[in-house]
Amino acid sequence: MITKVIFRRIKFENIYPKNFNKYIVKKGLFVFPAGPALATIDKSKKYHESLIKADIVFFDSGFFVLLLKFLKNLSVIKFSGYRFLDLFFNYLKKNKKKSIFCIDPNSKFSKSNKNFLKSLGVQKVYNYLAPNYKSKSLLDKKLLQKIKKVKPDFVLMNIGGGKQEILGLYLKQNLKMKTTILCTGAAISFFTKDQAPITSLIDRLYLGWFVRLIFNPFIFFKRYFYSLRLIPMVILNKIKIIN
Repeated sequence: MITKVIFRRIKFENIYPKNFNKYIVKKGLFVFPAGPALATIDKSKKYHESLIKADIVFFDSGFFVLLLKFLKNLSVIKFSGYRFLDLFFNYLKKNKKKSIFCIDPNSKFSKSNKNFLKSLGVQKVYNYLAPNYKSKSLLDKKLLQKIKKVKPDFVLMNIGGGKQEILGLYLKQNLKMKTTILCTGAAISFFTKDQAPITSLIDRLYLGWFVRLIFNPFIFFKRYFYSLRLIPMVILNKIKIIN
């Protein structure tokens, strides 16, 4: 069985969702690069670096998984941020004393996220409203100090892909305490109903992108069109397999 796939120095872990409990106890930076973001690694060195230096990289992108299958004859397991959070929220129901620090894009989502986590029984939920980060200024010292103060078990990144991973790496490198940083982006909004109604079935059928496109075509058409750059990237780059 394939355990890892190395693409452009990024070490993707081939993880079965049924093994979730083995990984949730680990600490470090967990990233779930979506197709559109993954297609930008040639343009964003910092984003590429954050994926290379992450502790666990999941196969979030169904499009990338399909490209590996049909262009490289590699079968790997899609383990999306949505699927991970579905398992994570069930885990929290049984581990209500775990503390969560949310980094949210706006006050509306911040309130929804806190209410949702509280509904699961989580006793300690902290929220931080992310400023409008510029691509070159993701060194948020205020955020760093807040996390150091409350010492959460998990940091839940609910901001956009391409920025959250860079910020996550900054936190990982500057936090002396050990915590788990989850870069799952907007996936929590599928559970709070603040975004398109993605379900477990839709996610498993690789159709999450289609539902988001229908609900917000002006934003997602350009984003998903850009992900087509992954086709030549997969064709032209050598991929290393670790069994």
